[in-house]
Amino acid sequence: MKHKDCPKHDGEGGSTARRLCACLLVFNFVLLLVILLVWAILRPHKPRFVLQDVTVYAFNASVPNFLTTNIHVTISSRNPNHRIGVYYDKLDIYAIYRNQQITLRSSIPPSYQGHKEVDVWSPFIYGTEVPVAPFNSMTLTQEQAAGTIFLMVKIDGRVRWKVGTFTSGRYHLYVKCPAYIIFSKSTATAAQESAASSDGAVVKLQMLQKCSVAV
Repeated sequence: MKHKDCPKHDGEGGSTARRLCACLLVFNFVLLLVILLVWAILRPHKPRFVLQDVTVYAFNASVPNFLTTNIHVTISSRNPNHRIGVYYDKLDIYAIYRNQQITLRSSIPPSYQGHKEVDVWSPFIYGTEVPVAPFNSMTLTQEQAAGTIFLMVKIDGRVRWKVGTFTSGRYHLYVKCPAYIIFSKSTATAAQESAASSDGAVVKLQMLQKCSVAV
């Protein structure tokens, strides 16, 4: 005896599957719409960074085309949002001079920053005999002898936003903090002679310099 397929039952099964798919699509659309609405209403603001102070332990540009540095910086970060937290997943800090990186990258430990919270980091940025372009090396030596060097302290990293139980994907974070290092004749000579492991600060400057932030 041959079994005969029932078109009615096959049609009902296909209709149920289509209804289930439609419900899932509608649910996902509504969920995404709610997230976007909450995001638009809360309007997350970028963290605010301030370069508070800079302490120079070594700044030796006496060897042509090479630079040895040991700089301690203090940077604060404030989350200006009322209802949004910030995850700092990866942050690297370093110094540049005339668009050339002159120190190694130092890592800032990952952290979570709650609503309206302020974090303060105090990393060292340094480098031993870092190659410097000839024209930059010459300008560095001249500016240090003149008494002022303009550096840019940069932070590159990844951040995530937290709204309630929802956490966003990762976003690139770019921070630029201008730093004017002022040397006297005596401190310029001491900075040239100081080793990267020196315990005595050559120059300590209070900055309170606002940084530009892009996300």
